[in-house]
Amino acid sequence: MATKDDQTIRDNWRCFLACGLMILSPFQYGIDFGLIGGLQAMPGFLKIYGHPAPETTIGWNISTVRQQLITSLMTLGAFVSSATAGLVAAKLGRKTCLWLACLGCAVSNIIMMTTSDINALYIGRLLNGLANGYFMTFSQLFIQESSPAKYRGLFLSLFQFSTSFGTLIGTIVDWATASRSDRSAYLIPLGIIYVMPFLLTVGLFFIPESPRWLILQDRIEDGRKSLKWLRPTGAHVDIEVAEIKAAIDKERELGSQVGILDMFKNPIDRRRTVLAVCAVTLQAATGSMFIISYKAYFFTMAKVANPFAMGCVLSAIGLVAIVLNSLIVVRYGRRRLLLMSGLGICGVLQLIVAIVYDKNPGAKSTGEVLVALSCLYMMSYNGLVATYAWLSGGELPSQRLRSYTFGLAAAVGFFAAWLTSFTAPYFINPDSLNWGPRYGYIWFPSSIVAGIWVYFFLPEVQGRTLEEIDEMFEEKLPAHKFRGYKCVRRLAMDEKPVTQHEE
Repeated sequence: MATKDDQTIRDNWRCFLACGLMILSPFQYGIDFGLIGGLQAMPGFLKIYGHPAPETTIGWNISTVRQQLITSLMTLGAFVSSATAGLVAAKLGRKTCLWLACLGCAVSNIIMMTTSDINALYIGRLLNGLANGYFMTFSQLFIQESSPAKYRGLFLSLFQFSTSFGTLIGTIVDWATASRSDRSAYLIPLGIIYVMPFLLTVGLFFIPESPRWLILQDRIEDGRKSLKWLRPTGAHVDIEVAEIKAAIDKERELGSQVGILDMFKNPIDRRRTVLAVCAVTLQAATGSMFIISYKAYFFTMAKVANPFAMGCVLSAIGLVAIVLNSLIVVRYGRRRLLLMSGLGICGVLQLIVAIVYDKNPGAKSTGEVLVALSCLYMMSYNGLVATYAWLSGGELPSQRLRSYTFGLAAAVGFFAAWLTSFTAPYFINPDSLNWGPRYGYIWFPSSIVAGIWVYFFLPEVQGRTLEEIDEMFEEKLPAHKFRGYKCVRRLAMDEKPVTQHEE
């Protein structure tokens, strides 16, 4: 095998270094969500972009339309950039696309920090979304294509951890500056957005390009050098190079073209595309964006005591869940079971939140129950849904179409997130329907339907190499047979004598 099971994390330290650098990308994405949701509950921000509202807890509010656009334009931008990722990746490598994301992030933040005009703020949010779409798509592609199968689940757990950790940091910074009455209340949080793009820009110079992308471009020797850097010292990478090339060649026999429509022409590619898209969209089915994006505003309008502090608690609880999850994903896998459980729990908790608030809105005891249930929700979502949704969506695309398929999956996921964040203000804002936590009534059936889909359609590919996953799809196995299947092509590769490549 290309990577032996007894190789340790220390043996793979260079791969951990490269993938660790990639994990700065979701940290940046998480910071954005943590910051922006809190800004909309800050008097310092609302004095510029909101309006007086004596009937609210803080004396200020923001119009539903502005609230929608400030939050949702970022996810709309991420949708656009992810949807076009396949076209861009045909010419540009993963590292180049991440450098472009860093540049876009810096430009967008300059606009947001220097303006007091709402239209300029909208433009900054859209540009920021374009950058975040590249951050999330190409960093995950690099991790999927560069990490050994043994550690792929761990890296994707850390990916989700980084997203939630970024959200926590953003929420804490908001909490620290919320009491300021001038523009510094939101300018200080925006200022920290520059840190991660700078570190990522510098760090990318010291790691290689994705080996699978290089081999897909027929740059076999460059791909071999990249694998040699990423794998343990002395590892025989020729077998892994041969497996990757054989898998790509096999897929090219099924369809010689690589383009947008090719994701759907071949029945095998069509199935893999649909599975990847639906897997990533499972996150949106729980209504998570409603809580993640608007938690400070949501708690404020629900009259929860100290809403910014409670937002920090919520983010910290989600972070703890991911740490616990990282101890599970590598050892036990069973992503189907964990996803179904998580979706069911999230749906039930959303229902209970809605019922509790519906029975006794505005009471102190209701606010305490809402915080407790929201914490349980974030533990279930981060620990059982978010990590495995991205993980499954990244593992299932075919080799030659990976950029297109995962880009589409990420785009649809961002579109679903945009739809949630765009429509949520209509439901929770006192100037509109003023449902508040009753919004949970919508997400209970959505979560249950998503769990049923996982049971019938999502295959279990824990511990498999990307080439083994290719073989199982080519055999047209039903979802429930993936877990026990023994790959013939891998056995044939293992029987070949190892030949050391001469530099």
